[in-house]
Parts: sequence; C-alpha cells; structure tokens
Amino acid sequence: MRGPSRRLRALLAAVSLAPALPAGVTAPAQAAPAAPFSAPAARFSASAGRLALTVPPSANAPGYTLQVTTAGLALATSRSGTRVLATAGGDTGALRFRVGGVWQHATEVTGWSWQDGVLTLTADTTTAGATVRARITPSADRYHLDWTVGGADPDRLGLAYDLASAGHWYGHGEAKTPQGGPATDQPWPLDSGEVVHPAFGPASYYMIDPFWYTSSAAGLRVDTGHVMDVAINQGRDGLGRFDVESAEPYRATVFVESTPLDVYRDYIGIVGRPAKSDATYEQYAKPVWNSWAQFYTHVDQARLLDYARDLHDNGLVGHTLQLDDKWESNYGNMTFDPKAYPDPKAMSRAIHDLGFRFGLWVTLWINLDSDSYRYAADHGYLLKDAADPSRPCTVTWWNGTAGIVDLADPAARAWYTGRLRTLMSDYGIDGLKFDTRFFDERCAPHDGYRPTDYQRLGAELADEFDLQGVGIRVHWDASAHRAGFVTRQLDKGTGWESLRASVTQNLAISTIGYPFVTTDMIGGSSGRPAPTKQVLVRWAQSASLQPLMYASTSPVDTIDVTTGRTVDYDQETVDLYRKAVAQHERLAPYIQDQVRRTLRTGDPIMRPLFFDHPGDRASYTITDEWMLGPAVLAAPQLTDGATRTVHLPPGVWYDVARGTVVRGPRTLVGYDVPLGVTPAFVNLKAEGAGKALRALIPSRTPG
Repeated sequence: MRGPSRRLRALLAAVSLAPALPAGVTAPAQAAPAAPFSAPAARFSASAGRLALTVPPSANAPGYTLQVTTAGLALATSRSGTRVLATAGGDTGALRFRVGGVWQHATEVTGWSWQDGVLTLTADTTTAGATVRARITPSADRYHLDWTVGGADPDRLGLAYDLASAGHWYGHGEAKTPQGGPATDQPWPLDSGEVVHPAFGPASYYMIDPFWYTSSAAGLRVDTGHVMDVAINQGRDGLGRFDVESAEPYRATVFVESTPLDVYRDYIGIVGRPAKSDATYEQYAKPVWNSWAQFYTHVDQARLLDYARDLHDNGLVGHTLQLDDKWESNYGNMTFDPKAYPDPKAMSRAIHDLGFRFGLWVTLWINLDSDSYRYAADHGYLLKDAADPSRPCTVTWWNGTAGIVDLADPAARAWYTGRLRTLMSDYGIDGLKFDTRFFDERCAPHDGYRPTDYQRLGAELADEFDLQGVGIRVHWDASAHRAGFVTRQLDKGTGWESLRASVTQNLAISTIGYPFVTTDMIGGSSGRPAPTKQVLVRWAQSASLQPLMYASTSPVDTIDVTTGRTVDYDQETVDLYRKAVAQHERLAPYIQDQVRRTLRTGDPIMRPLFFDHPGDRASYTITDEWMLGPAVLAAPQLTDGATRTVHLPPGVWYDVARGTVVRGPRTLVGYDVPLGVTPAFVNLKAEGAGKALRALIPSRTPG
C-alpha cells in the first residue's frame, strides 16, 4: 500500500484542525437552551384596527413584532421590519374551528387586555353566540398562543397560515402526499409539493412531529397529544392548515429567530436532545443486512444461509444479518416455523461463523390465530377496545388481525419481555428489529395513561435491547427524542423517485429532532420489482454519505417479488457496492465525531446545506445535496443521467472526485457522474476536514 499522496499531505497540512481531546475528556457543552432566553420587556401598543407586541433584540435573539389585526383576528409576525409569518385571511380564517362538520373562524376582536406580560383577546366568530378567547405570551425568541372556543361545541380547532408569508416550509417528518408520499414522494421544501395528512398523530406509523420551520427563520410547534389533520399547499392553495381533532384549548408556540438552525435548536430545547446513541461504533461503520427486501415473506433457513454466504464470499461486510418477517409459526407465538426452519440453532451458529451477529424481527401485535393470543387475552395483557373496554382491541394490519400487548400493564410487559429474552437465549439471537406500532387509536389506553405515553413506553422497552442499527419508529413524545435511537424510514419503492424521496425524507426526519437517520433498505422494497443495477448502486453510494447503512437487496443476486424470478447482478454491481461500503467504513471516525457533537448540541448529522450556510439562498430549494456534519457536502447522483448540477455554498471546497479546489458560491453545471463516481466535497475550513479528507481520499494500491 502506498501512503497518502503528496497532494493529500499538502491538503492535510493546510486545513485547520481542532485540537484532539485526550481520551475520556469531553468538549464543553454547546447545547441549545432548555428554555427561552430572558427577554427585555415586551412593549404593547394599540391603534385603530391594530394591536402590536414588540420584543426588542437581545444578546441571543433578534427580536420581533407581532401585529394583531382586529378585523378577522389576523396575526402577522415581523423581524427587523420584514414579515416572517402571517396567518391566512378571507374565508379560511386564522383561528378556525369545526362545528357540525362546518368550519367557522374568529372575526372581529371585541376586547383585549395587556397585563403581566400577557395579551388576552376576545373575538366574535362566524357562528352566532360563539366566541374565541386567545392568550399571547411573548418571550425573547418566541411567543405562545393559547386559544379556545366558548358558546359552541366544536370537534376540531385549527390554525391556518399563508405559506408564502414565511418563504419555504420544512419539518413535519414523513409526509403523506397525493403523489405517493412517503413511499415515492417527499417534497422538499414542503410547499414545493402538497402534503395531505389527515391522521397526523402520536400513534401513527409515520415518523412525524408537530413542528415546522421556514426559510424566514420562523417556526411553529403545536403542543398536543391528539390526532391532527395537516394540509400544506393542498390543491396548490398556498395555505398551511394545522387542525387538532379536539375541543381542548389549542396550544402553539411560534419561534422567531435569525436562522432556521436557531429555530431547530429552540425546538430541541423543548423536546430534548439525545442522551446517548443506541448504535455502536461498528453499527455506524458497517451495514446491517436484513432479509426483507431480498425475500419478503418467502424466506426460509436455506435461503437465509445462502444469502449470508453470498455476502461473505463477495466481501460484502456487515456487522449483523437480520431475519425479518416471516419466521414465526404464527404471529405472536415467538416460535420458529418448523417447516421453514428445521434447525434454527444451527442456522444461528452458521451465521455467527460467517462473521455476522444474528438479529430477528419482532412485533407486539399478536394475531388472533396465534397460540399466544388466547393466553394474552385471558390474562388481560392486551389493550382494550376504545368502544367496549370489556373486550380486547383488535386491529387489522398487513399480516392479519391482531391484539396489541399493553405495555402500560407491568404484568403484560414482563410477560412479553420475558418471552423475548428466552427466545434470544435459546437461539443465540443478538438483537431485535421492533416493527409495527405500540398503540392504535382504536384502542383504549391503560387506566391513568394517555395515547402519547405509549411512545415513551415503547422507547423504554426498545432501550432494553440491541436494535442493531436499524432503530425504531417512536416519535412525538420527548422520550423518543432523548432515547437516541436510530430512525429508519417507512418502506420505499425501488425506483429513482424513491431514492430521491429517501434523501429528502431523511432531511425532514433529522431536522425534527431525530439525528441518527438511515434510509429505507438500500435499493428500496415495498413489494416493487427488484431495483435495477443503476438504482441499487446509486442508492448504496448515497447511503455511504449518510450516518448509517441499512442494506437488504444483495448486489450478487436477488428475487424479484413481482415475478418470483432470480435477478443476477454483474460483477461491477458487486464491486461498486463494496466500494460504497468501504467508503462509509473509512468515514466512521468522522461520523463518530458527529455523533458526539450531536450528543452535546442536538444538531442533526445529516442536514440541509442552509443549516450551515443560511445566507446562501440557492441552498433552500436543493433536493439532492446535503451536509454530513460541517465538513462533507454530499452530492451523489440520484437519477439515471450521465451528468448533474452541483451547487457549492460559500467556502473553499475540495472536489474529491476531480482532485481540485473550488471556491464557492459556485454552481457546477454538467458535472460528469459515471456510475463509479460519487461526488463529494470537503469544506477545507470546517471542523473535521482532515478526517474527512483521509476517509474520502484513501491510500491506493499501485497499479
């Protein structure tokens, strides 16, 4: 092996590196504040048709003005004289509520008071005899808006905003869209497409949080445990509607900051940053191989071992091989199907002998035809039906009809976890992939618990086990943020549009407070035809520049689930996939530094360019580039084209593929991307540039 090239040595000598810390020494905390900064006293003024709250700038916040138009109770927020957020007007209304299936809204402000730092408003509405009462509490970098309806019996309350007033919108998490999201579509920014998400709630299978932020550096958090109906630019109407399915007081926080990253940090100050990462260094460095997209439910002992041997023999390293759904005799039995798995202990030994740990897919959902269902029901271990608490709740899912183990019942939880531990001990299983949800709105929570508590209970359960770098899908509750789980996406398709959605979706998930993201399985799944060679390779290249790699489809060969036929890939596919895995492993020391930084600050590892370069306006609509920490700009090819456009923000960038230095801002048009090239750029002035250069410009064997 040759050492680093002369050019690389020169680059490493030129970059400014932060001093290394001795072992066991941590850097000073740089965390986002846990509460709003102390604000200078807000000033209140009233004039004909308008009320205004002005919060002066302070050392840690830019200040803002909130103007209330008394006709229609409209709210407009500005910073330094520029509008950054405004509610909708006209027939939509800003503060809106539904009565008898018809939407109504606040109209004329009929009274107000400013006392003890709180502005209280009363307003008429479009419903005779009904009034709105709102309280606005300002602080340095945000204000709280609480409001309710009197004189009527609404079933929903909502806020509506003019999207254009705030520039572009982000956040939300996995977005349900008319164009196939989140499986094949994830608009970025959100207003560039349509989001129609009528069951946006804490029990959803989607990774979502009620938090949105904008290019104008405003943000919105809705503080609720109820299901929401969220529509962003539905029918291209230019509106954002955030409705809560409850008559309880509507509680929201509006953030006003200098940059979108500051808004994100404000939000993390409320929900919390990870206390740890549940993934080990090895799980960041190497991929996990999961059987799902390779076989779906058409898997057995012989197929799984053949899969493992092919990976091993072709140098496709990984820390774990996971057997996904379908291995049980019946869902919930926690016993191997004896026909498909005649000797699961021998299978486990063989997987370990090949150098993999062994993992298993599990769920809390117990099908009615399982031997365990009757036992669980008789002992009261299942969630009760919301309409009839005398019987277990039953839910239909992709594998049948089931009951759900009630994690709030200590006896039920002990029974379930005891069975898991016995299963793992008996068969040499090293970790688990938890799937399905921990609660369903058709069920009643345990006495003394709320639906949102099941996110916490699920997080606590999962934290007892090694999740092997595939993570888990818990959200909404602060415990989900603080647990530090890897977050995997919802199943994607296997085409180019799904590859692109996997990127923008990770940007959405990581910027609502879940920084340890991985895509759906490399190459996609979702019961679609097997990925083409080009999609599979480009997906692996993309994942190599993300925090973790989650693999399934083998680049040696796979099964096309739509035809049942074997798909053989060529040697170049294997070689390029292996090259992507090797690049990711070389990046592991740099990625581990970013994990440590996230534990200090809460900042995402994979993030949009504008988090690091807020003044670069072109960055706000880029969908196919991202920052991996502060030093690496990833720009892999996400289409079948031979060239792409690359935008570089301000800075001095080293072009890894071309071996040149480029000064930004600059847009590179017609950048050549043959299949073996993964464009990546290193910011030579950023922290971590040295480690990134060493990883991305490896030593090469002569010839």
